[in-house]
Amino acid sequence: MTPELTELKDKIARKEFLLGVIGLGYVGLPLSLTFLRKDITVLGFDLDAKKIDMLHAGVSYIKHIPSVELAGFVQQGKFSATADFTRLNEPDVLLICVPTPLTRNREPDMQFIENTAHSIAKVLRPGQMVILESTTYPGTTVELLLPILENSGYAAGAAFALAYSPEREDPGNPNYSTADIPKVVGGINEESTRLAADFYKTALHSVVEVSSTQAAEMSKLLENIFRSVNIALVNELKILCHRMGIDVWEVIRASSTKPFGFMPFYPGPGLGGHCIPIDPFYLTSKAREYDFPTKFIELAGEVNSAMPYYVVQRVMDALNSRKKSINGSRVLLLGMAYKKDVDDPRESPSFKLLELLQEKGAEVYYNDPHIPVLPPMRNYSLSLKSTDLAAETLAAMDCLLVATNHSAYDYRFILEHADLIVDTRNAFDGLQGAADKVVQA
Repeated sequence: MTPELTELKDKIARKEFLLGVIGLGYVGLPLSLTFLRKDITVLGFDLDAKKIDMLHAGVSYIKHIPSVELAGFVQQGKFSATADFTRLNEPDVLLICVPTPLTRNREPDMQFIENTAHSIAKVLRPGQMVILESTTYPGTTVELLLPILENSGYAAGAAFALAYSPEREDPGNPNYSTADIPKVVGGINEESTRLAADFYKTALHSVVEVSSTQAAEMSKLLENIFRSVNIALVNELKILCHRMGIDVWEVIRASSTKPFGFMPFYPGPGLGGHCIPIDPFYLTSKAREYDFPTKFIELAGEVNSAMPYYVVQRVMDALNSRKKSINGSRVLLLGMAYKKDVDDPRESPSFKLLELLQEKGAEVYYNDPHIPVLPPMRNYSLSLKSTDLAAETLAAMDCLLVATNHSAYDYRFILEHADLIVDTRNAFDGLQGAADKVVQA
C-alpha cells in the first residue's frame, strides 16, 4: 500500500477522517446521518441551493430524516453542506450518490456520474478515496469513472482508492435502517476493497466484500431485477385472475402459507421508486454489448409498464357499469408516493395514471397526506395540490382510484362516503360493504 493510502487507512482506523457525500437526496442524506451518529464529520455537496439552505437551517426535506437530530449536528459543526464543488478536495472519503435515470429511449443516462467525476478530477489529491453508490451497469466504475478520475494525473489504486458499493436504501422501512443493512463493497484492487470495507465498518454493522467493482455493481442489479420479474409475474396473474373471476389476493395469501419455496410479491398499478422501474434496463443496455438478449428482464419491464393502462381501463369499465363516461367524470386519485407511508414520488405510477385519466377527459384530483403539493418531476410538471378528504368531497367524486395504500387513510370512512372505488392495493379487503362499491384493479 502506498504512503498516501496508508495515511488514509490510519485516519479511518482513528475515525479522524472527513466524509464528503455528493448528492443529498434519498440516499445521500440518510447515509450522512448514519455516519454523523458515529461522530464522523460530514460535508455534503448538492447543486440544489434550496436544499443547502434548508440543511443549514437544520430542516430535513425527507420525511423519515428527523429535523431535530439533523439540526443538532449542524449546531455542533459536525455537518455542513455546500454547492461549491471546488471543495471536493477537502474530504478524505467521497461518496457519489447522484441519480442514474434513463433517457426517453430507456438507455442509461450517465450525465450526473460523469459531471461529478469531472468535478472530482479537477481537485483530486493523493490519499483520497472515491466510492460510487449510484446504481448502474457492471463496468461503470472501471470503464467510465476511473479514466475520468485519472485525468487528474494520479493513479487509481495507488495515489487514490476507488471502489463501488451499491446503496440499499428502503425509505420508510421501520425494520431496517441504513446501519442495519449489510453493505456490499468491491474495489478496483485489493487495497481499495479493504479501505472501503474499513470505512463502512466505522458506521455500519455488516460489510460484505466481493472480488471486483463489477461484481458489486451486478449484485445490486440482481436484487432489483429479482423484484421486477416477480412483480411482473403477479401483475400478469392479476389480470388473468380478474378475467377468471378469482381473487388474486386470496391466491397469494394461500400460497404464502407454504413454509418453503415461495416468497410473496404483490400486484399494483405499476412500478415506482428510483430502483425497480429503472435499474433492470441498465443491465439490458449493457448486455447488448455482448450480443445477449435479456428476455426475462425486458418482458417484465413491458408487463409492469403496461399496468397503468390496465388500471385506467378498469376505471373506465367501472364507470361504464354506473352508466357514466370517463370523459367529464370527477376522479380522485389516492396516493402519489410510489409506496405506502413515504413522501417519495420518484417514478411513481400515479403520475402516469393521472396523465392517462386526463387524456381520457377525466377531471382528476389527488390526495396524499405525505405530498401536499406535487413537485416537478423529470417527465411531469403538474400544478396540483392535495385535495382534502372531507365527506362531501368523497361524495362529489364519480370514482376514487387507490394507487397507494397509505396507513393514514381511514378506509372505513372513505368507503362510507364514496360511491365507486377502484382499488389497486386491496386496501378495502375485509371491510363490510366493500363488495357493493369496490372494484379490484
